[in-house]
Amino acid sequence: MSSNEASPVLRQFLGRVDDYLLRYSKGFVPAAITRTEGSRLYDQDGREILDFASGQMCATLGHNHPVVKGAIMAALDEPMHLNSNMLTKAVVDLAEELAGLLPLGLRKSMFLSTGGESNEAALRMAKTATGGFEVLAFDAAWHGMTGGANAQTYAGARRGAGPMVPGTLTLPSPNGYRCPIRHCRDACDRTCLEVGFENFDRQTVGAGAAVICEPLLAAGGIVAPPEGYYSRLRQLADERDLLVIFDEAQTGLGRCGSMFYFEQTGIVPDILTLSKTLGGGMAMSAVVVGSELEERLHEKGFYFYTSHVSDPLPARVALAILRFLVSERIAERAKRMGDYFMTGLRALQQRHEAIGDVRGAGLLVGVELVQDRMSRKPAVGLGQRAIKRAYELGLFSTQSGGARDPEKGGMVWKLAPPLTVSEAELDRGLAIVDRAIAEAGAR
Repeated sequence: MSSNEASPVLRQFLGRVDDYLLRYSKGFVPAAITRTEGSRLYDQDGREILDFASGQMCATLGHNHPVVKGAIMAALDEPMHLNSNMLTKAVVDLAEELAGLLPLGLRKSMFLSTGGESNEAALRMAKTATGGFEVLAFDAAWHGMTGGANAQTYAGARRGAGPMVPGTLTLPSPNGYRCPIRHCRDACDRTCLEVGFENFDRQTVGAGAAVICEPLLAAGGIVAPPEGYYSRLRQLADERDLLVIFDEAQTGLGRCGSMFYFEQTGIVPDILTLSKTLGGGMAMSAVVVGSELEERLHEKGFYFYTSHVSDPLPARVALAILRFLVSERIAERAKRMGDYFMTGLRALQQRHEAIGDVRGAGLLVGVELVQDRMSRKPAVGLGQRAIKRAYELGLFSTQSGGARDPEKGGMVWKLAPPLTVSEAELDRGLAIVDRAIAEAGAR
């Protein structure tokens, strides 16, 4: 939308945006969001927009959910911020209830603010515990924008700010639809994993610390490794004394049809990080480790001291969200609604040649758009036009896959509505996706 097409109210708003806000990405959505409720946003003109991005993947229960609002209101009568060495009951309650949902290998938590911060802490833990500094990450991963986390981020945001932290190495992402080593087609047989660790053995200086993974790559194209992949990764990591870190910023707490995605992988990580889905819109993240690892870290003098560690207010909100997720069986709901949504998207695939693949888990879904299904050449222009047209029709969503270079990484349309989305809202979303692809020029 150009400023000339905008309403007078929006034109004035966008003018103020240009005057006063620093641009930290490609640009802002041309709207002033005035109200949110559930899966819906409302702009300055009262237009209703379905949010199939769940905010920044943080609106787990939808926008302005009564549970979140109630927890915030209750927290206003309690301590909101303390010295970083002080604790409230809400923080301990959250740690205890989180431990109750996890296997014994993950028991002790540390609460921070953002996903990048939690991954920064996890990487520091791995380096402290092992004495090494080399870290393996998927070559389509996204782990954050802070120094160490950004060094393990390959889906974008690497260029223009100088050298990365030393010791950053990659594993080929196990994308069966678009095999990174040109070996498989449609069914990953884990050869890429073997090649990745063979490359590590050639490149390492003998100072390995960890493997960090999004267990289902969200920013990297909605890629779920095949059965047995993580069992083999665990074996290869153990042989090299590497700790395994799972970053469940986008996959944890019900979104993928289980409380934690690692439950679907067959292994338990040494370190688990949670963020986006934990706060329900509040800045909240966690790092969870086992008791033995925590003891080793403490003995080695582990130190990670920030202004908002163990903050009471977001802990109170996260505790309320966690209890609601359990009591309302939201993970099961996400599985059921995700199956419904996936069925609808696969029906669209039968109508649109441009839909090369539909994949995901629960309510984290990717639609890969191609010029033709034989060559699988990414339909970049079509995808960008379709996402824009969908927004005009009332559906906000984002691009995954090759966000840095979709010509190489694939044009994947990411669809991730709140876990409280209704069937009627999914149906409306499907109708918009259908129309947007057709009007964007697909065959």
